[in-house]
Amino acid sequence: MKTGRSLIPTAAVAGAVALGMLALSACSSFGTASGWNGGKLRVTASFYPLEYLAKEIGATHVSVTDLTKAGTEPHDLELTPLQTAKLGESGVIVYLKGLQPAVDAAVAQSGVKYTADAAKLTTLEDHGTEVDGRAKARTTSESDSGADPHIWLDPVKYAEVAKGVGKTLAKADPAHATTYEKNTATLVKKLDALSTEFRTGLKNRVSDTFITTHAAFGYLAERYGLVEEAISGIDPESEPSAARMKALHAVAEKHHVTTVFFETLVNDKTARTLAGDLGLKTDVLDPIEGITSKSRGGDYFQVQQSNLKALQSALGTK
Repeated sequence: MKTGRSLIPTAAVAGAVALGMLALSACSSFGTASGWNGGKLRVTASFYPLEYLAKEIGATHVSVTDLTKAGTEPHDLELTPLQTAKLGESGVIVYLKGLQPAVDAAVAQSGVKYTADAAKLTTLEDHGTEVDGRAKARTTSESDSGADPHIWLDPVKYAEVAKGVGKTLAKADPAHATTYEKNTATLVKKLDALSTEFRTGLKNRVSDTFITTHAAFGYLAERYGLVEEAISGIDPESEPSAARMKALHAVAEKHHVTTVFFETLVNDKTARTLAGDLGLKTDVLDPIEGITSKSRGGDYFQVQQSNLKALQSALGTK
């Protein structure tokens, strides 16, 4: 997905996968890799946005496991041999290739027939530290620019992923295909309504530009004609250059920026320092990579509505 962060060594990933496969074959307590758990389709999701889709679409017919614990930055996930082994028991795996290298390696070795790769269910784009949704232009000025995985923050793209997940569940469990189709349609309708909320709620704004910790909101900015200026690029832990910080000072003054946004799962020191230097406010814009006690809402839709309110305040909507 990106080049700026320290990724898990290939040898370490391969070792974990091998150990996991050995554990699966040796440990009778796991049972057979039937893909079912108490009559429910066993679904493994790599992190929260995909877990949410699986639960909403699968409802009572699925048993969903999330590989990323709440409060853990998904990009940093490492799998234990036990997790790797149990992945092979899944009836369906839902993941986003390129976001979590350890998951990608484990999925490839799992032998699971039905997988849904969110990266193939919609179109990914290369985003850097700036995305200008007004001009549909994307710049990649920082070294860690690359394929942006944050598709779930655009309700339209997230709906496309939902449709693909629904189809995969239906293939794995034809007996409940009609239910999965119905639940998918209901969820897509809610996402369409959310998209309309963003579009109408962000009209008549004073500014188009917002500053955030890392470039997680490029698809959202492009969808609704905003300009995302990120301190760091796609990698939430990359350090901004001195030139980037200087450029953000100029951006804030030119475009009447009022707020620097930070996140709950990423260190906010740089964002707060920038805001302090410029005399700006700070607020949370949540990339919804997981739900914790600090989240402004209990699920995807509630947090997205909180994000909308934060953007309305920062952009001076009337």
